[in-house]
Amino acid sequence: MANGNATFRHSNVALLGLTEILAPNEVTSQEFDERLADTLSSLKLPTGLLQRVAGVYARRNWDEPHQFADGAIAAGKKALAEAGVPPDAIGLMVNTSVTREHLEPSVAVGVHAGIGLGPQAMNFDIANACLGFVNGMTLAANMIDAGQIEYALIVAGEDASRVQDATLRRLNRPEITREEYLNEFASLTLGSGAAAAVLGPADKHPEGHRILGGITRAATQHHELCVGDHNGMFTDTKGLLSGGMELVVAAWEEAHETGWDWREMDRYVMHQVSDVHTNSITKAANLDPDRIPVSYPELGNVGPASLPITLSREAENLKPGDRILCMGVGSGLNTAMTEIEW
Repeated sequence: MANGNATFRHSNVALLGLTEILAPNEVTSQEFDERLADTLSSLKLPTGLLQRVAGVYARRNWDEPHQFADGAIAAGKKALAEAGVPPDAIGLMVNTSVTREHLEPSVAVGVHAGIGLGPQAMNFDIANACLGFVNGMTLAANMIDAGQIEYALIVAGEDASRVQDATLRRLNRPEITREEYLNEFASLTLGSGAAAAVLGPADKHPEGHRILGGITRAATQHHELCVGDHNGMFTDTKGLLSGGMELVVAAWEEAHETGWDWREMDRYVMHQVSDVHTNSITKAANLDPDRIPVSYPELGNVGPASLPITLSREAENLKPGDRILCMGVGSGLNTAMTEIEW
């Protein structure tokens, strides 16, 4: 059931499996400081900014950049095994990665083939910056409610190594300015990894975690505040934070007006960016910081895989009946909030 195009409720959808694949190689923020030592000295900037300002101490990378797709395949297989759903039962597979090697074909076709899904499984990419995974879950849930499919698999595999390397080379140019350095600072918080989720009908899976619904809201007048590709990510950090917080508060208030009460959730699982981002949302929505798990200190920002990775890591601490609010903001700007009953 939808109210306009922003708030929505699901009637018979459950989260059946949720998994993470950890990229094998840790890269510390201290290593970045060492590679940028000459630039930091010439610009009179201190070391440890990533740790003190962003709260990011490390991130992960694959052995090779193209292995993000292998990560998505591994996550998908693991999620299916966890859910006890055979590959031939999947009616929809959505890849939500920001990372891609080429414009066509879709990343989804390679993941579909790698997992061994059958010809009955519709497959495509959804690209919406860091909000893609949540959008993919919403689309799949709507199709399950509509009776078009029974089971769906959502995946995301991300590689940040090429952005990191390109950014470090550019920041080490002798003519780099302080402003240019700070505009690319956010690129160094990015990390690599993969996640997957299996959704299915709640009435057939009482052991599943009910996806109840939520809200989406757009502020696309801010679409130029954060623009990125394999060569780097260029961010108006102040403008992005200001526009993002305004958007989150507007969505929160609209959800409350349409019947959602999210003031006393057991967990608030956010897209993972930094201390500044998390603390700003916590303050703006008056949330209890003890109910907000984080993964960015050791993983950085893994794009759309960040939120499901964080929820997957928190799952062992959750008990039946716990209420979870997934909260994401993606460059563009778009936001989504989705409630799950554990």
